Amino acid sequence: MLAEVHITNLALIEKLSLSFAGGLSVLTGETGAGKSIILQAIHLLSGGKASATWIRSGAEHAAIEALFEISPGHMHIADDLRAKGFECDGTIVLKRMLSNKGRSRFYINGSLATAKLTSELAENLLSVASQHDHQQLLNARHHLDFIDAVGDLWQQRLDFSHQYDIRQNKKAEYEALRQKEMEKEQRKDFLSFQVKEILEARIVPAEDEKLGLEKMRLKGADDLIRLGQKSYSLLNSAIDPLAKLRKNLEQMTDIDQTITPLTEEISGLSFQLEDQIITLKEYLESIPSDPGELETVMARLDVLQQLKRKYGPELDAVMEYGRNAADELAELESLDRRLETLETELKSIEKIILDAAAALSRARHKTSESLAVTIKKELHSLCLDQALFDIHFSGEEPELSSLSRTGYDRPCFMFSANPGEPLKPVSQIASGGELSRLLLALKCLLARKDQVETVIFDEVDAGISGKAAESVANKIKELAVSHQVICITHLAQIASCAHDHYRVSKSVTNDRTQTSIVQLNGDQRIHELAGMLDGDSVTGKTLAYVTELINRNQ
Repeated sequence: MLAEVHITNLALIEKLSLSFAGGLSVLTGETGAGKSIILQAIHLLSGGKASATWIRSGAEHAAIEALFEISPGHMHIADDLRAKGFECDGTIVLKRMLSNKGRSRFYINGSLATAKLTSELAENLLSVASQHDHQQLLNARHHLDFIDAVGDLWQQRLDFSHQYDIRQNKKAEYEALRQKEMEKEQRKDFLSFQVKEILEARIVPAEDEKLGLEKMRLKGADDLIRLGQKSYSLLNSAIDPLAKLRKNLEQMTDIDQTITPLTEEISGLSFQLEDQIITLKEYLESIPSDPGELETVMARLDVLQQLKRKYGPELDAVMEYGRNAADELAELESLDRRLETLETELKSIEKIILDAAAALSRARHKTSESLAVTIKKELHSLCLDQALFDIHFSGEEPELSSLSRTGYDRPCFMFSANPGEPLKPVSQIASGGELSRLLLALKCLLARKDQVETVIFDEVDAGISGKAAESVANKIKELAVSHQVICITHLAQIASCAHDHYRVSKSVTNDRTQTSIVQLNGDQRIHELAGMLDGDSVTGKTLAYVTELINRNQ
């Protein structure tokens, strides 16, 4: 049950707190007073989309908070919350913070939560019926949702949708392979050529880098030989002096052994230099003088460059391309077997979804038969004594071409309010008052089915008056016996049934408009209902009638 609502800085509301009891609570007030803002707050708290423009001018944040008390029969909601890591002792506090910078945060019992989780939780706590639902009723594509909700068929529908998605994915894979099959021979020739070209090149990793260095070496061979020979001559001329140097140092060591380390170090360096002279000579002998070698390297680099232009910016990418092409070629070789396997799998899943669609359709037809009977009874109790209601299904026997994620059923709500008039789609014949009562009948059924504790009606009384208004009031009062009902209404007949009556009004303070709500008692309530009936022309007779109406409906 919704026990409390607190709203701060939302639209025209600066600060507002409401406490609700069980039974029927009504909110009344002039058009534009701000009743819709209350409903908008509930919508936001249930995970609805928000906008920074809804924050009261001059404020940085808006906050909506609601306290729900969980009855013993609904403790599974608390159990589910605890299983998801939230503390819950029998009460649930939902809170949403809106920032003028566009950010939004949700809280469940003081802990951060996601919009999805908050929305799912709100669905188990309350149900909202608004004028927007009239459009859903007029749109035949929403009729299937009503049937599945009343018949407890959502899980069966979700299971079917899952199987349908599997089939669609399998079919897409099959069609892609069939397309490959049609292009297989051409593709095989192309891939075979590519694989052969890459394999015959016998690429070595980083080969192009090594060849690039070799190319520079070959192009500069003459300079290398010339400079190398000069260097060799200079070093070679130092061999005799170095030998004499070592001999002199050895003789000095014989006289003074303190210079032994110096002698050893210089001798070692001289020997190293002689070794490097030999190395330089070997290098000079290795420098190629054959112009043909440069041509060979240039030709190899050209081959590698062409491969890189075709298959990748680097040799690693070329080699990877070759491996992938070889894998695809092998796959094409086994394409026929894969197609046969997929075709078998596809036929199997298609049989499953056709059977599932047929089972779902049978369940929907069965639900629709009982729903039509129940709705007719509800409509008769809402002063549509001669009304007829039925649900017609279009479409043929289940075929794959007619399937969608919801099955193949295309139901349409058929309605006739007057004797002798044939049943027609509700979108073609129903008046505003008839739609309101039909919607109320459906919402009452769903509220009982969903087993939510709180039902909110937003002006579902549009287009009705007189006896019809009394019947709607009685229907809402009947629902309030087993549910908490909060109703935004313009009808005195409905307001007279309330256990708690709140008036929504708009006022200007310090040049700022703000919405406020007060709970009415005694004479305040009588005058409010009288004003709803006669506006500013309230008479003693009106007041007497309202008093009688309240006494009768209480």
